[in-house]
Amino acid sequence: MNPVSPVPTRDTTDQQAIHTLRFLAADTVEKAKSGHPGMPMGMADVAYTMWAKFMRWQPNDPAWHGRDRFVLSAGHGSALLYSLLHLAGYDVSMDDLQSFRQLGSRTPGHPEYGWTPGVEVTTGPLGQGLGNAVGMALAQKMAAARFSGAGFAPVDWRVFGICGDGDLMEGISHEAASLAGHLALGNIVFAYDDNHITIEGDTALAFSEDVAKRFESYGWHVGHANPYDGPDLERALAEAVAETSRPSLVICRSHIGYGAPHKQDTSHVHGEPLGAEELAAAKKNLGWPESPMFLVPDAVRARFAERAAENRKAYDAWQSGMKAWRAANAEKAALWDAIMERRVPADLLEQMCAAAPTASAATRVHGNAALQLAAARVPALVGGSADLEPSTKTRIKDSPSVSKSDFSGRNLHFGIREHGMGAILNGMALATGFIPYGSSFLVFTDYARPSIRLSALMKIPSLWVFTHDSIFVGEDGPTHQPVEHLEALRAIPNLHVQRPADGLETAAAWALAVERKDGPTLIALSRQNTAVLNRPAGFKVSDLRRGAYVLLESAEKQAITIVATGSEVGIAVEAAGKLNADGIPTRVVSMPCTTLFLQQEPAVRDAILPPGGRRVSVEAGTTGGWRRIVGESGLCVGLDRYGESAPAPKLAEHFGFTAEALAKRVREWARG
Repeated sequence: MNPVSPVPTRDTTDQQAIHTLRFLAADTVEKAKSGHPGMPMGMADVAYTMWAKFMRWQPNDPAWHGRDRFVLSAGHGSALLYSLLHLAGYDVSMDDLQSFRQLGSRTPGHPEYGWTPGVEVTTGPLGQGLGNAVGMALAQKMAAARFSGAGFAPVDWRVFGICGDGDLMEGISHEAASLAGHLALGNIVFAYDDNHITIEGDTALAFSEDVAKRFESYGWHVGHANPYDGPDLERALAEAVAETSRPSLVICRSHIGYGAPHKQDTSHVHGEPLGAEELAAAKKNLGWPESPMFLVPDAVRARFAERAAENRKAYDAWQSGMKAWRAANAEKAALWDAIMERRVPADLLEQMCAAAPTASAATRVHGNAALQLAAARVPALVGGSADLEPSTKTRIKDSPSVSKSDFSGRNLHFGIREHGMGAILNGMALATGFIPYGSSFLVFTDYARPSIRLSALMKIPSLWVFTHDSIFVGEDGPTHQPVEHLEALRAIPNLHVQRPADGLETAAAWALAVERKDGPTLIALSRQNTAVLNRPAGFKVSDLRRGAYVLLESAEKQAITIVATGSEVGIAVEAAGKLNADGIPTRVVSMPCTTLFLQQEPAVRDAILPPGGRRVSVEAGTTGGWRRIVGESGLCVGLDRYGESAPAPKLAEHFGFTAEALAKRVREWARG
């Protein structure tokens, strides 16, 4: 038998509401025969107190700009969040609760943004939610710096959330929390579910640090509360809310599976249903009716309705204030619409391509020029680098850096924190209309990949700019030379990977990324100079929307087609010239985005890559992904091994990425 903590005296209806949450979640998991009842049972008191005593929310308008955000970083406790949303009046029905984790259900196993009304962010991969919350809080500070004034603050909301032991063990939490403290983001209020249990058993197996001291060293306000003592919990949360100069963490010494007489404080209650017998015993132990399941007393519905009515007053006051603010601040109101709606000029692609540089340069240099063009036209665009801006060239000119004393700028400094940067960017994209970008070297997408993947899953317009995109990084050697990364990134559904070949393609890549609203884009840019490309007659910049276009045509119907990306396009054009001179008809297709190309109608794809034609792919990386472009009979010229340390021209010669070497290889293949 495990000890069950006593339940201190509370307002009767408050206690009823907490137990309703606790057992709605437990019943939800039990009916599904799958899920995580322990965290919801242990943290129902905290979640209820946040929602009923402190947070602003509006179920009839879940996207209300004035709402507080709630992030369940411990996303495995999703049954708790769904129960909250149901009781708060969001469009989450009892039927939805009872179809938890079933195919097509609005209540999936982990919270999913865009799937369930009221869910702010997709969580589950531990630590991501905390990082997202930091991004949300940062976005609020930046928006407030742009829009507050005339006696009204359109964006004075806070970010509340719950994290667990697993969140705080993951390295991403260190990165994000450190930056949050550095920037003094006092609009964060998180509760730490300190239940001492992981799947393998007691956290003491692998976790013995002093979390309070860690967060204090980051510059956070740290509070402590007994989550089952109503007055003590409210005191700690009130102190955290009142602390606006630092982010806050309230450490709650909780009990996983609270109330379950045989499973409380054990790993058995983490990720499996209680079982009918233990669930009945838990209800009896806490004085809750054993039946019916999914019980919601009328008094509890009335209590949530009261809170909803209070929040409705705040909502109506915000709407009135916003109307007056718009009338008094026409210029700011126009900026508000531009940012919150992520407005871009209808002809952004044409504008940016017309202004694109034509000289030979690295595409990272062209990328800087494109960034300035985009930033001048799209005020929602903000971003920065993981301490590599002098190399990635991703600073917006004529704008200051964001700091804890000034959030009005557009340039962010993430420090050497790619993982944290990724989660923060996603949080920014979720919280407001900002189009946030982050940059580093392409090889370090491995550090940011979980966040890149989640941006694609959530279909949000996070923008990823990664330079030094091939072995031509050169002397830094194979540790810094990405070879498998482009293929791995292209495998992420809904991620557009753009690898431009020159200034025009780079400008187009930025334009397409900025105007995209249904998912993220990753732009891969070179360190070394690229060739100046001459487009054929009839080329239109709109062709770049297709992900590929014919750069060099051949009069022969049975010509070989070389498909290339990035810096290898110039090599392909030069090699094609040699092959045509040898009597081997050759055409060249530049394919900056394979995903966009594969999304085109068959007739469009066939015009670019004629059916039955012989095809060659050229890219300085692994070749497996190119089979879907060139077919099994095609030739893939790439690098299915790691690079070496040497100057880039020497590497090109050594690995066969010169026009002479490519022409020779294609010639032998064509005649073989």
